[in-house]
Amino acid sequence: GSIEQVLVYKAERRMELHIDDESVRSYRISLGDNPIGHKQQEGDERTPEGDYLLDWRNPNSSFYKSIHVSYPNADDRARARRQGVDPGGMIMIHGRPNWLTSPVVAREYDGADWTDGCIALTNEEMEEVWQLVADGTPIRILP
Repeated sequence: GSIEQVLVYKAERRMELHIDDESVRSYRISLGDNPIGHKQQEGDERTPEGDYLLDWRNPNSSFYKSIHVSYPNADDRARARRQGVDPGGMIMIHGRPNWLTSPVVAREYDGADWTDGCIALTNEEMEEVWQLVADGTPIRILP
């Protein structure tokens, strides 16, 4: 069957793919430089928390493939408006940067926090997620 939900545990740097409330795949992920707390605004390098959809994908992004998280939702936009800030966006699950061709440098990225709030995997893991997770799949991001 296809993946029914993606779960992200930020503190544990873990992303799981679920079918019938069971984890069928688990990945070690990289997050942003400032991962604690929900994303508030553009440039805060945080990954949002809450319930979103994986709503579209880009095979030709500047990283190895990317799948878009539907942040900001209505609540996020309303909060940003109240705070007078830009909520930001373009939160993706993606592989390594495309310029990164050296396996030695790749090892420094894998398992380290280097994104601007995106969720990063190795390219091999990203390929697997790309194949298994359909557009429209819900993603829940937990602290």
